[in-house]
Amino acid sequence: MSGPPARAGAADAFHDTSIVLSLASSDELRADIAEALIARGGHVSVQVLNEFANIATRKFGMPWAAVADVIDAVREVCQVHALTLDAHDRARAIAQRYGFAFDDALVVAAALLAGCEILYSADLRADRKIEGLTLRNPFPPSRAATRPA
Repeated sequence: MSGPPARAGAADAFHDTSIVLSLASSDELRADIAEALIARGGHVSVQVLNEFANIATRKFGMPWAAVADVIDAVREVCQVHALTLDAHDRARAIAQRYGFAFDDALVVAAALLAGCEILYSADLRADRKIEGLTLRNPFPPSRAATRPA
């Protein structure tokens, strides 16, 4: 695990890839919400950073320097959790039990292993509870995913 300790009030929050991608959204409200969440600190996994880098460069054409700036900013305020065999095993069980796609189950597993109570995601069904973890979409319903600027 790297990065600073989670800030008070954010220790229970895990951010998935959709939140990190929203930092670069052309939708100003969406970007502002994501920035406010990330600024409070919390947790991400290496998987989230990897997915961000992949989607930002391949799908949205962001230059690597801009991708590095976003990742560096997230790493400054969030604890980053490595992918482990424990996370893999827990993700397999979560995928089987709750019907998640494996990559989503791996994010849920990482959040649970980090001791988080909230998983912020624009992609997973909001207000669902998984083993004590609440999935929450921080964006207004009218704010569909938008392309990074």
